[in-house]
Amino acid sequence: MTESPRSALTHELRDSLARAIAQVNTVVLGKRREVRLAFVCLLAGGHLLIEDLPGVGKTTLAHALAATLGLGFQRLQFTSDLLPSDIIGVGIYERETGQFKFHPGPLFTQLLLADEINRAMPKTQSALLEAMAEEQATVDGTTHRLTPPFFVVATQNPLDFAGTYPLPDSQLDRFMLRMSLGYPDRDAERAMLGAIDRRSVIESLSPCLTSEQILELRHACTNVFASPALIEYVQALLSASREHAEIRVGLSPRAGLALLAAARANAMLAGRPQCVPEDVQTVFPFVAAHRLTPATSARADRDRLALQLLESTPVR
Repeated sequence: MTESPRSALTHELRDSLARAIAQVNTVVLGKRREVRLAFVCLLAGGHLLIEDLPGVGKTTLAHALAATLGLGFQRLQFTSDLLPSDIIGVGIYERETGQFKFHPGPLFTQLLLADEINRAMPKTQSALLEAMAEEQATVDGTTHRLTPPFFVVATQNPLDFAGTYPLPDSQLDRFMLRMSLGYPDRDAERAMLGAIDRRSVIESLSPCLTSEQILELRHACTNVFASPALIEYVQALLSASREHAEIRVGLSPRAGLALLAAARANAMLAGRPQCVPEDVQTVFPFVAAHRLTPATSARADRDRLALQLLESTPVR
């Protein structure tokens, strides 16, 4: 019989995770669903893309996560003149030794905030691919491992903003979840306007988790049970995306693995011993939409198509 993830974790670890989520919610007001999704992505071992208008709290969420998780943190502002070596690092010749010594770039951290990632050229964006997929970077034929857990939080502005470049599908596919924050509700905005500056709040935060605890939580997520019936439901969603008349390229097997991993993390956060269809349905729009290629060129159709797939695919 599969052991409940709640019983498999110590009380201390469960309490630390609850405190971490609560602490981020004290900074990012009125966005409990989005904060939960950020933790789903972290615990599922994925990377997070936040797409929204400037000024709605994308960077604030990333800073709050960094302060709460106790991870090494680097923020990198993406610009049109940013080079791959500015991200990964570069080998510099040392006359004393007669050799090149690798000087790591900001990529070599645990939580990387890639701010306004779609302001950089596609070649620069692609510098993150190997790190996001394999937690390593190769420079001059030498592979350098990153320190786990490695978590990328990227922000991007809508594509109708000047000076932005669409992320290629290969880059989008490396992000487990894509979400938007949107404007706060009236009560949250009033509380925000009447409170002290968010930067001061973030500076006062204390880490609630350690790297070791995050890795333990990730391991617990992999042990959450997914029944054959649930896996059939996930597969049905994948098949439906490939057969839909308005979708040119549907979801890949990698998307299916990401969907199942995110559903497991959502179940663990809810204290359930196994995934249920509601876990899949909760995360599906955020896992699937950015991976769909509509038959038309309208990228905005992705969200609508993801919801349509969810509504038209029965639970098995």
